[in-house]
Amino acid sequence: MSVLQTLMKNTYELPGKYKEMSAGEMEGRVREIKAQLGKRLFIPGHHYQKDEVIQFADTTGDSLQLAQVSAANGDAEYIVFCGVHFMAETADILTNENQKVILPDMRAGCSMADMADIHQTERAWEKLQHQFGDTILPLTYVNSTAAIKSFVGKNGGATVTSSNAHKMVEWALEQKERILFLPDQHLGRNTAADLGIALEDMAVWDPITNELLFEGDADQIKVILWKGHCSVHENFTLKNIADVREQSPEMKIIVHPECRREVVEASDDNGSTKYIIETIKKAAPGTSWAIGTEMNLVKRLINEHTDKNIISLNPHMCPCLTMNRIDLPHLLWSLENIVESKPENIIKVDEDVAHNAVLALDRMLARA
Repeated sequence: MSVLQTLMKNTYELPGKYKEMSAGEMEGRVREIKAQLGKRLFIPGHHYQKDEVIQFADTTGDSLQLAQVSAANGDAEYIVFCGVHFMAETADILTNENQKVILPDMRAGCSMADMADIHQTERAWEKLQHQFGDTILPLTYVNSTAAIKSFVGKNGGATVTSSNAHKMVEWALEQKERILFLPDQHLGRNTAADLGIALEDMAVWDPITNELLFEGDADQIKVILWKGHCSVHENFTLKNIADVREQSPEMKIIVHPECRREVVEASDDNGSTKYIIETIKKAAPGTSWAIGTEMNLVKRLINEHTDKNIISLNPHMCPCLTMNRIDLPHLLWSLENIVESKPENIIKVDEDVAHNAVLALDRMLARA
């Protein structure tokens, strides 16, 4: 069954009892089920999840890290993934056939991943191959669907994370003259620019109009950026930075490389979610930080580091809407379904898709 068919099948109407239960009652029930299932249950939680869910996570981390930890946990029969759809797909790809990966709410998706579907990508590849021949290697951010990872693997490419993007882009350009970077144009642009590739040598592929956006000699193109973005990180602006500089000139600004190029350039530092967390952790007491990333994580860092002055770079930023789909009622509903031997929202990736996606992941991991 396709993702779309699964979504259409699911009405998302939780049983009425969850509306009648207090938060305390639901928390108590989750603890009971965790104790009952023991090692048969594993709950990974992404850094961007709500605290009401993260409190029950057996481990927290970025998407690939969580999938790898899930795969290493051979005792877990049920992996209730508190994240979004593409993360659960990766977990299913890496775990064994006896493990079931469950997403508590099928509406938990990623707008960035959805900006590159397999049909758009295959159309783009055909046109790009016609224009440039066999000179392009595809790379995809792990924040992409299993189908896109599979496409990249099938065509000799690899996945990348925000932590290893520099290394993987360097590797890719040793293999071919050009790269196609999916689905986040900002991570691709920031990475390539950091490696000394001129902005003039980067083009943008528009999947809606099915055309290459570029001014100049196309033979000079080194990096083709898919026109996709993170709806959260793209909302940090130069105005946000100017406001912080004016109001708190002593404050350091650190952002995620999914932000626009001009925002990354104007900041004091940038890096992956893990890098941001570690930077704040190591920072001296009394230091001040404005962080440009998802609000749930920023709030958690504020609460965990009361010896530092931490704010969101954009004070009006909202948490990621799709990431926030996983809440306490959906988590409890998923766990009670497991106890009743009728698990719902099992994520299962087609074997052929999974095979080629593993190729893309393995090419990256071999260079980790």
